Amino acid sequence: MFDAIFAVLQRPNFLTFVIIFLWGFYIMVTRYNLVKKLIGMYLVQTSVIFFLVSISAKEGATVPILLSITEPVQAANYANPLPHVLTLTAIVVGVATLGVGLALCGAIYRKYGSLDEQKILEKLE
Repeated sequence: MFDAIFAVLQRPNFLTFVIIFLWGFYIMVTRYNLVKKLIGMYLVQTSVIFFLVSISAKEGATVPILLSITEPVQAANYANPLPHVLTLTAIVVGVATLGVGLALCGAIYRKYGSLDEQKILEKLE
């Protein structure tokens, strides 16, 4: 038990990731307003991006550009570019998803006059 607490205290960024993720998930599940659900979804996406950035950080690493082909490659000296590429992709997908979600919220509001999930379901019945 103490080992787990000690491990979490050594890496506060992972604890921050879990808190933001659970906070966003809680907002998505408990709120009835569609815009608030989108905010919760955005928090979840942001926490995943934060997690990718946290695990990709490497102290003392350099960019993976080989300056000399005569020396053997030491992979431990280079940063992995894959998490950075995934982070950029996640940011683009998150912005696009948020934009489409807000456009759908606007269309739903024009049709039903409310963004409350329960009121919309009542009008559908």
